[in-house]
Amino acid sequence: MIKPIEEYVRSIPDFPEPGIIFRDVTSILEDADGLHLAIDLMQEKLKDVDFDVVVGPESRGFIFGVPIAYNLRKPFIPVRKKGKLPCETVSVEYDLEYGSAVIEMHKDSIKPGQRVVIIDDLMATGGTIEAIIKLIEGMGGVVVKTVFLMELEGLEGRKKLGGYDVETVIAYPGK
Repeated sequence: MIKPIEEYVRSIPDFPEPGIIFRDVTSILEDADGLHLAIDLMQEKLKDVDFDVVVGPESRGFIFGVPIAYNLRKPFIPVRKKGKLPCETVSVEYDLEYGSAVIEMHKDSIKPGQRVVIIDDLMATGGTIEAIIKLIEGMGGVVVKTVFLMELEGLEGRKKLGGYDVETVIAYPGK
């Protein structure tokens, strides 16, 4: 029997530091029922959404975004770390908790006016998705929805994504 999705998430206290509860997505991936349920529940959030393409950041956005794109017969567009894509790219630098990072997309991957859904495993501070939105909008795309498997509400990522349609399957109140 399939359990509620929350029961597939392994919670590890005091990792990576005291007071933090790490929500481990690998425990979902390692269980066939958990993986199936996670993809189905995320895909369900798109049932009434009109969109053209799915975008997902490496690596866990690939894990969940590709099967959803496949199931809905939509293209999947990867967002990669700097230097990983072979053709001409557009990039954006953004702040991390400690330092900064650069992500890229192929320059021709989003066409002006395309309606885009972003898929990822976890919304924490919202910084990565905010950066992805800048890339998409810079190419003329329109972000119509973002879907996450999990959200850490205590990190207030939704504040960075104000004005966008954000949905999560599991919301945890802490960090």
